[in-house]
Amino acid sequence: MADITIQVPESEYNSILRQAVAVIDKTRNIVAASITSAIGSAHWELGKLLHDKKLENKHGSGVVNRLSMDLKERFPQMGMSARNLWDMKKFYERFCDSDPKLRQAVALLPWGHTLKLMQKFGNDDEAILYYAQETTAKGWSRDLLTNAISMQMHLRKSEPTDNNFALTLPTAQAQLADEVFRSSYNLGFLGVRNPILETELETRLVNKVKQFLLELGRGFTYIGNQHELEYNGKVSRVDMLFYHRGLRCLVAFDLKIGEFKPEYAGKMNYYLSLLDRLERRDDENRSIGIILCAEKDKVEVELALEDIGKPIGVADYQLIIPQEELKRVIADEVEAFGKEVPYRTELPLLDSEHNNDEN
Repeated sequence: MADITIQVPESEYNSILRQAVAVIDKTRNIVAASITSAIGSAHWELGKLLHDKKLENKHGSGVVNRLSMDLKERFPQMGMSARNLWDMKKFYERFCDSDPKLRQAVALLPWGHTLKLMQKFGNDDEAILYYAQETTAKGWSRDLLTNAISMQMHLRKSEPTDNNFALTLPTAQAQLADEVFRSSYNLGFLGVRNPILETELETRLVNKVKQFLLELGRGFTYIGNQHELEYNGKVSRVDMLFYHRGLRCLVAFDLKIGEFKPEYAGKMNYYLSLLDRLERRDDENRSIGIILCAEKDKVEVELALEDIGKPIGVADYQLIIPQEELKRVIADEVEAFGKEVPYRTELPLLDSEHNNDEN
C-alpha cells in the first residue's frame, strides 16, 4: 500500500503541537501531585507505625536504626534514614489530631516543605495552614517558602507588593505611581496565537502602540523602542520608552516572554541609572522602570526589589482578550487618539505639590 503523507499548514501544525504539549504538561502535573500525595501518605503511615509501637528516641533508637538500614537497602531512593523516620513519627503526632482541613493541606506538600513548617511554627495551626495553601496554590519552591516565612507573610494584612515605589519615590509621587501603573496588562489586541520571541512581542507592541497606550492609561507619550543609551563606550537599549505627563518622568519598559527572574531587576536598575544620568532634565522626576513579564510571583518580586535603589514595578500580561472588549478598545482608540501629542511638547505642569525633588 502506498505511503500517503498528509501535509497541514504550519500554523495548524503549531496549534496541534501546542495542544499536545499542554496535554503532556497537564498529565505530568497530575502525576507529580499524585506522587507527592502518595509519598506523604507513606510518611504518615510509617509515622503512625512508630507511634503505635511506642518507639521513643531513648529506648527505640536501636530498632529505628535497624529499620532504617533494612528499608534503605530495599528502597534506596526513598530517604529512609533514621532521622527521617523519627521526623515521620513527629509528623504523624503533630497532625493526627488536627483539623481535617489542615491535614489535607499539609498532605499536598513536598516532604521538605512539611519539615520546614513543623520546624518554624510548631503548634501554630493557622500559620502552617496559610503557608501550606499558598505553597500549593502558587507552586512555591522550598527557597520561596523560606523567604515568605522570613517576611512573616502570614501576619500581613495585605499581599506582598510588586513595586518599590514607596521606598524610592517621594510620598505624593509614589501614590500617583501606584495609581498609574497596574499589576497586570491585557495585550490581547496583539492577536498573538502562537508562542513568540521577545523581539516579536516588542514589534507587535510598536505596531499597535496606540492600543498599548490605551492599556497603559492616560498621560503616557510614546518615545520609541530599542532606545539607545551610550555611556563609557558601551551602548544599552531600552525595549520601549515612554514619558508620563502626570508623573513628569521617563518610563522604561523591559519586555519578557517568560516568568519574572530576580536578575531582571538589576538590569532595569542599570537602565534607569543611565536614563537619569543621560536624559532626565532638571525639572523632571526620577525615571521609573516597569518589567513586563508573562508571569510573576509577588514574593519573589518583593525580595528582588527590596534593596534596589531605583523605582521599579513588575507587571504581568495576558495575550487573550474577549471580542467585545477588543471592539471597545478599538473604539476608545479612535476617540482618544484623534490627535497625536508629541513627546514633551507643551506638557502641562503639575501643581507645586507634585514638583518634588527626586530624592
